[in-house]
Amino acid sequence: MSRKVFYISDGTAITAEVFGHAVLSQFPVEFESLTIPFVETTIKAEAVIKQINDSFITTGERPLVFHSIVNPEIRDIIYSSEGLDYDFLNTFVAPLEQQLGIAASPVVHRTHGKGNDSYEARIDAINYAMENDDGQTMKHMDKADIILLGVSRCGKTPSSLYLSMQFGIKAANYPFTEDDMDNLKLPEALKRNKDKLFGLTIDPNRLHEIRQSRMENSRYSSLRQCRLEVKEVEMLFKKERIPFVNTTNHSVEEISTKILDMTGLDRHMF
Repeated sequence: MSRKVFYISDGTAITAEVFGHAVLSQFPVEFESLTIPFVETTIKAEAVIKQINDSFITTGERPLVFHSIVNPEIRDIIYSSEGLDYDFLNTFVAPLEQQLGIAASPVVHRTHGKGNDSYEARIDAINYAMENDDGQTMKHMDKADIILLGVSRCGKTPSSLYLSMQFGIKAANYPFTEDDMDNLKLPEALKRNKDKLFGLTIDPNRLHEIRQSRMENSRYSSLRQCRLEVKEVEMLFKKERIPFVNTTNHSVEEISTKILDMTGLDRHMF
């Protein structure tokens, strides 16, 4: 039986989820998770307590409770449950207050709220990534912070969106298709922005599997075509001295982090 885990917050619960998942990923155990955001009233907190306690009664195991609750009254109610509490905010805030010599001034929704200019910058970056996905338009490449290149289905779109959503980076992407292979070269808009280009590649066998699930038994998904396209595009990257990474065994988070590390792009944290 999997262990029950609660992620609770008086905000979005994103912080509790991220920290909690990072910690639990270290253990080869199955977890059944439930995320409960916006626990902003005592009534909601009491309802959460009931869910936690019911889980304990049903399973006989104290559920794990990861929370990032700013409101002390709500936090004290959660503490009273039968769960095992892991309070991320208080774990770090109290020691930092001592080191910095000032008291924290907690505000609900500050971490993932929209109360500053950086939020608008992130929205602009997300809109840019969607409008400049898959080479839909080449008109705005000059405004990009980075332009991802690669064959179809190698991870360009999810990486572009992740960079924009997490770091406010304006990421465009451009695909090299079957029609490009006979005379593979950089379009003028890409040549003009060569310092922004970054390549993604992938193992042809993995690409074949991905494309098969999209267009089974087509020329597009054939292993021969996948090998040809990957080979030609990697040769172009090397010829044009475009840095690139292999996405085969990496998550979108890892791919994006590698891109930031190799390019030195500034992370805009929110």
